[in-house]
Amino acid sequence: MQQSPQEILKTIFGYDEFRHNQADIIQSLVTGKDAFVLMPTGGGKSLCYQIPALVRQGIGVVVSPLIALMQDQVDALRQVGIRAAFINSSISFIEKQDTEEAMLRGELDILYVAPERLLMEPMLNLLDQCHISLFAIDEAHCVSQWGHDFRKEYQQLHQLASRFPNVPRIALTATADAKTREEILNQLNLQDAGIFVNSFDRPNIHYTIAESASNARASLLKFLDDKHPDDAGIIYCLSRKKVESTAEWLMQKGRLALPYHAGLSQEQRKQNQQRFLREEGVIIVATIAFGMGIDKPDVRFVAHLSLPKNIESYYQETGRAGRDGEPADAWMSYGLQDVIFLRQMLDSSDAQEQFKRVMQFKLQALLAMCEMATCRRQALLAYFDEEMAEPCGNCDNCQNPPETWDATKAAQMALSCVYRTGQRFGVTYVVDILVGKTDQRIANNGHDRVSTWGIGKDYTQVEWKGIFRELIALGYLSVDMEHGVVKLVEKSRNLLKGAETFMARKQRKQQKLSKAEKKVRATVAEEDQELHEALRTLRTKLATEQGVPPYVIFHDSVLNDLSVYRPTTDAGFTAIHGVGQAKLDKFGEAFMDIIRQHPKADSAKTVKPRTRVNAALSDTVSDSLELFNHGMSVDDICEKRELKPSTIYSHLANAIEAGELESRQVLSDTVEEADIQEIEAMAKYMEIKNGDAMSPLFEALEEKWDYGILRCVMAGVE
Repeated sequence: MQQSPQEILKTIFGYDEFRHNQADIIQSLVTGKDAFVLMPTGGGKSLCYQIPALVRQGIGVVVSPLIALMQDQVDALRQVGIRAAFINSSISFIEKQDTEEAMLRGELDILYVAPERLLMEPMLNLLDQCHISLFAIDEAHCVSQWGHDFRKEYQQLHQLASRFPNVPRIALTATADAKTREEILNQLNLQDAGIFVNSFDRPNIHYTIAESASNARASLLKFLDDKHPDDAGIIYCLSRKKVESTAEWLMQKGRLALPYHAGLSQEQRKQNQQRFLREEGVIIVATIAFGMGIDKPDVRFVAHLSLPKNIESYYQETGRAGRDGEPADAWMSYGLQDVIFLRQMLDSSDAQEQFKRVMQFKLQALLAMCEMATCRRQALLAYFDEEMAEPCGNCDNCQNPPETWDATKAAQMALSCVYRTGQRFGVTYVVDILVGKTDQRIANNGHDRVSTWGIGKDYTQVEWKGIFRELIALGYLSVDMEHGVVKLVEKSRNLLKGAETFMARKQRKQQKLSKAEKKVRATVAEEDQELHEALRTLRTKLATEQGVPPYVIFHDSVLNDLSVYRPTTDAGFTAIHGVGQAKLDKFGEAFMDIIRQHPKADSAKTVKPRTRVNAALSDTVSDSLELFNHGMSVDDICEKRELKPSTIYSHLANAIEAGELESRQVLSDTVEEADIQEIEAMAKYMEIKNGDAMSPLFEALEEKWDYGILRCVMAGVE
């Protein structure tokens, strides 16, 4: 007798009730109607087509863009007794033949296939001979030519409607603005489909966007140490080089971090991805080549060390955190160089002008969200045409509201100074004019006599650079990538005339958290930790034996509940959310045996070992390094050790060379990022390398910087 959707939900998947509009979507497909589903990552999209495929007669065909997603989904379905398979380039000819024969015999419930293979005539001919229960088109936003994951093959899927007119189709995505939704419906011939749009909100994700990327790695490490010392996560970077260096740096800091980008061999990418899926606590450092369709529920954080291209990309990438509904973090640090790089990449592309304009608008929307002082989540949802009445209370701006001030006059000064100096200089030079600095270059150019010289003395250089950053980010100034000069744009006009008000975000100095202020995630009480660890060990063992990721055995939330409720009977075990009959039969006795071996007892606290100072460093350098690692500034160390700043900087430069520190970690409190880049650029121009004499560089930079600071900068240059 055929089971109902509700019975399948409970007995096979182990859930008591449907979420969002899953029940309505499933009923629509079961009755033979088409559907379009917009549901956030982790909202349960897969069940919307998996359950109807089991209820209806025949085989459900799922169109999926990535091999990794197919493998992951099939592993999970087989664990609960569903006859699932995939056909792609990763399987042998014999395996492909066996799968095709099983299809013809009606021995498969669900088949996963890529759009390119599905559209091949041999595959379509094979499907003609099978009884098809439904077609599911996953990641349907790939159909949009304006989207962030465009795949031209997706646009050919419209032919399924005419070739299989009596087979219901469902298109699913987690990211689509109004324009993209319309394009999906038109391109896939789904004009008569039932439309099911859920909230885009992922309330379990905490959003943080760092104000400055001048010391991004140090900020990232602090974020990881404070909130995710042992968790799995994803870190996104724009370039392959940055991916490689960041992964290597994290490994040096004691974290298991693996790179993933298109420049690696297919075998290496596959190996690193499998380790991320199947091992505990692995961090993947990746370009955007990684992640679409990755069905790993226990990713506790997604971090961006570079700015994504648009809000859709940001939403989809951050959405890979916390798919299990447990607390997760989306953390990002970005800088002005990211903005310039993305704009230059877009401007230099051979794309159509219309496409460039759309992409420019999307980038501006993301920058506006980064620079804003109000609720991040409200802005994110508003982009997808969803209104959130009240601030979320679960983002950095809500929990620590940034101060704002009316910076209209200051902005007018900045724009006017750019104009008065001929729109031929970079930010640092223009700021020097505003604060009334006098040097040979300014005198030679006659800029100590322009009307804007010294009119900005009421603000520090740091404050001025913050104003310029916002003016550039919000499109009031453009930057010439090749020469680094800032220029006025049409948008500058209204602000210069006083027709607009410019509210700037007050810059905050990052303060170190006290132990009492650190946010510690403890989903399992201390008395349950020993049992929890034993259950994790068993889960890992079973997963290794079966060649599947640990969460395919049980999600983290299931282990947490098992640790707290400690069921020792079949009824108690299946009462745990996410445990069905199939998993009870397979794993119940093994897990309950572990539970019986762990009566209530207090767990001993563990202390993380102190990081050992590099043995290659001298005692005096090690002493300065240790004080710096304990949070002391260079000035504090000078006072304590009664040494000059240049000496302490030289000590820290040695530590940078030894890989114990990052140069920007040392310099963030005293040297602006733009100044570091100026030093690096001058050194490159003069062909000065680390280890060379610093006096030529010192003189070329007009003696602005201490020798020790120059050494720290050069020690960090590759």
